[in-house]
Amino acid sequence: MAGTGHTVKSYEEEMQSLNDNLVKMGSLTETQIAEAMAAVIKVDKDSVDKIVKNDGSINELRSIIDEQITTVLVKRAPMAVDLRITLSTLKISHDLERIGDLAKSIAKKVKPLPIDLPDELIGSLRRLGDLVQKQLKEVLDAYLNKSKDKSIEIWKKDEQVDDLTNLAMNEVANYLQSDKKNLEIATHLLFVTKNIERAGDHITNIAESLYYLIEGEYLEGARPKGKPIDS
Repeated sequence: MAGTGHTVKSYEEEMQSLNDNLVKMGSLTETQIAEAMAAVIKVDKDSVDKIVKNDGSINELRSIIDEQITTVLVKRAPMAVDLRITLSTLKISHDLERIGDLAKSIAKKVKPLPIDLPDELIGSLRRLGDLVQKQLKEVLDAYLNKSKDKSIEIWKKDEQVDDLTNLAMNEVANYLQSDKKNLEIATHLLFVTKNIERAGDHITNIAESLYYLIEGEYLEGARPKGKPIDS
């Protein structure tokens, strides 16, 4: 019987460690996207290399989580609830890694940018970035609190990200129209805008995974989508 108690304790410790690593990964990802957006808004080229380097820490945690999940699945044969937690953690860690990759890509686009971008353009990127950062913080808090209602709320806000993406893309188009020589810079800015939007999509994925973790079923219906803005 003593051996059984040790096994249960060890299993609980493994599940707790898995949770702790996911929380740590979420915190690192939150920092990465915040620093990448700050680099864009300030056109801070000196911070780019640090952001690119720090992406390795997120990737390393993803590898650790993958190994932990493999151990749990192979050695522990988890029951239904723990299996749901394990599979949801796998999906959430994948989305966090992708957000980290997108933050790195956003930062890399800062180096070719001029320091005198129009205020309207910078403002549109700031608003989009602020919303995505808020969404990420809220979904990570919802994970900690296992809040079903918050996961639904975040899922529904995906259309707000779409709307602000469209506004930012319009500002990039206006910047290009003001001078055709801005084509290369505008292309970089479009990549930045789309990568912020994709980060928002992955945050919505996390909200869906969290809902599944809590309820054992998937959110029904198509994601709310923003309306395209006429050029």
